[in-house]
Amino acid sequence: MEVDSVFYTDHSGRVHNNPLLDQLPSYQSLLYRRKSSTSGTKRRSSSRGRSGSSGSGKWGVSTVSRREEKQKSQTVQRPVRELATTMAEKRRHITQRLEEARELSSLRQLRQSTRRHLRRLRDDVYEWLSWLKLWRGDIHLIEGMFGTGILSYFSFLRFLVMLNLIIFVLMFSFVMLPLIIAPHVSGNITYTQKVGSVCSEYSGTARRGLVNFHEHITDLLSGGGFLERTYLFYGYYKVDKIHFPKTTYNLPLAYLLVTIAYLFLSLIWIVKRSATGFKRNLIQDEDRFQSFCNKIFAGWDFCITNENAVRLKRSSLLYELRTDLEEERIKQKIADRTRKERCRIYLIRLILNLFVIGVLAACFYSIYAATIFSQKVQMDNIKENFIVDLIYEYLPSIVITLANFITPLLFSVIINYEDYSPAFEIRFTLMRCVFMRLTSIGVLLFSLWSQITKCDDGPCVCGYNNKLYSCWETRVGQEMYKLTIFDFIIIVAVTIFVEFPRKLIVNYCDCGLAKWWGQQEFAIPQNVLEIVYGQTICWIGTFYSPMLPAICTMKYFFIFYIKKVSLINNCRPATRPFRASSSNFFFLAVLLIGLALACVPVTFSMAQINSSHACGPFINYNTSWEVLPTTVSELPGGIQKLLLALSSEAFAVSFFVVTCLAMFYVIALAGAHKRVINQLREQLAMEGRDKRFLIQKLCQAQRLSAIKSPVSKSRPRRSSPSYHTSFSNNFNEAVFLAHSPPASSTHV
Repeated sequence: MEVDSVFYTDHSGRVHNNPLLDQLPSYQSLLYRRKSSTSGTKRRSSSRGRSGSSGSGKWGVSTVSRREEKQKSQTVQRPVRELATTMAEKRRHITQRLEEARELSSLRQLRQSTRRHLRRLRDDVYEWLSWLKLWRGDIHLIEGMFGTGILSYFSFLRFLVMLNLIIFVLMFSFVMLPLIIAPHVSGNITYTQKVGSVCSEYSGTARRGLVNFHEHITDLLSGGGFLERTYLFYGYYKVDKIHFPKTTYNLPLAYLLVTIAYLFLSLIWIVKRSATGFKRNLIQDEDRFQSFCNKIFAGWDFCITNENAVRLKRSSLLYELRTDLEEERIKQKIADRTRKERCRIYLIRLILNLFVIGVLAACFYSIYAATIFSQKVQMDNIKENFIVDLIYEYLPSIVITLANFITPLLFSVIINYEDYSPAFEIRFTLMRCVFMRLTSIGVLLFSLWSQITKCDDGPCVCGYNNKLYSCWETRVGQEMYKLTIFDFIIIVAVTIFVEFPRKLIVNYCDCGLAKWWGQQEFAIPQNVLEIVYGQTICWIGTFYSPMLPAICTMKYFFIFYIKKVSLINNCRPATRPFRASSSNFFFLAVLLIGLALACVPVTFSMAQINSSHACGPFINYNTSWEVLPTTVSELPGGIQKLLLALSSEAFAVSFFVVTCLAMFYVIALAGAHKRVINQLREQLAMEGRDKRFLIQKLCQAQRLSAIKSPVSKSRPRRSSPSYHTSFSNNFNEAVFLAHSPPASSTHV
């Protein structure tokens, strides 16, 4: 059967429809969707549909020619080295472009040459910057051995190293550097000190006289002693203004603005990085059929070179497919539940969630009691011996670590009885762990502030307990410092004393218990929660300990190599990986929650709690926030009016309205794009059904022609139709296997 029997063209090249086209599934579907319109509209739309299916469909010459011209123009604009063609074709393209360039004017030639050189310079700069990336070779090694899932964790760790480094550069440049260079450039420093005030008496913990070696270790681990009066903590920056020869530097204002700047910078950077992952995650989780196709045809990670990793990747793909099928089965099971079964499940979930709330309440109370006891022992200055003193110092950190270790194990057991889907089980367990880890920091700060703002003889005269906490910001900074140090010690201790011995036991012990225990798995979500917990502490503690970002930078730098060595030598990728491990969206979403939690206590302490009158740059202000309106009041009148207008309610309402309008526009645009995507998906499915329909018609026509001309089989000269028939059948089967989707695009 010739192709011209399907459609025909006239001498002008215009394509006309054939009655066979009216039987295509795509055209029948179009008619079905237009049944609700009026009869006149239906006739006009039908004629439009016929012309569209013939003139602008996949056989339309005008559309095809338009696409070819567009592709040709895009090909001409692209560099020759980026074209996916042979070397001969690339040489032909270069020769053609040189001939076209000779016909251009000198100005256009200069313009194209400049554009080409700038593009090449940009590519060279990007390539040079890629070579300067931190841990570039190590991350490529990890990607080659374990795939992109575990790679995402180490990329996330590198992002936190760069973020903390930028935060430290901000604090060092605008807070520490002016104090360092002031004596060398004839700068006069105005110290903030209220002489004779009851609140200005400072009682530090600096040691005098001969100090034992173990006391130095205690000071190094707790942040007290000689470290308390250094650049490490808030209390050292007891400066109001620095008078340089030509200008005056307001240190309290710089301290406050840098704090706001690093929180805002962290927010912008996290949102920017998470936008790409969010779009990819939204597209991948759009429908189940696309998920199955992506896993089957595009789920393999070609970066894997290790044989063990290949086997684990194959098993992980099989597990994901089983999980998807299990989720479909569970959805069907949920839909078929009776009212009695639903009531029973809801009752079990209610009881178990009440139990979880009780466990969380017990953990939070333990943290509160440990913090109160630790602060009381430190204020009473009770000294017993080196080990006991360290335990008293680190008692809140120890309780928080134990709670963070026990509760995830308990949550993983409880979730098995709540009858959720597998994907929701993972997300719900992780969100419980996130809530536990991040809320424990809030409970610790609440416990500290309950002691700081509480006085035995009624209301506090200074706004805080100046007898026990003469410099309460430094005390909070010391607690954040101890949490950071203890978290690093726990990570190192678990790697050395748990993961390495476990590897030796599994490899060299033949007992059944060791084989059942198995090799250590590199659990990506749990490791991410560890570093998010540490980063939340860093964000909170930077206001009270400006050197804490530098400590966290070094901490994450060493953690990278510790985790790398442990991964290569001790661990294996998880056989049941987290679904979103290939992208950083989940990691950044949890990090964004940590940032939101960090902003609450920092903002509360700056705006509500009275600043210490014995230390720090805010001695002359009741709260840290007061430095901003005080500085604005000293500015010229025009700038004051502008700033007051920007901070007024009218501007806030207008800005809110404009933001809402922009948000509604973006939502409407996203909805339009989603509708276009759905239409394109339907069009792809219909094209597959059209191909299948045409192949069936072609096979029927070939059978009819073979039946009508039986004499042709006995003649040797007329053997070409049978050969053509067999070739067409093979070709049809190949096209059907390559292009035809299932009967339904939403079911498997």
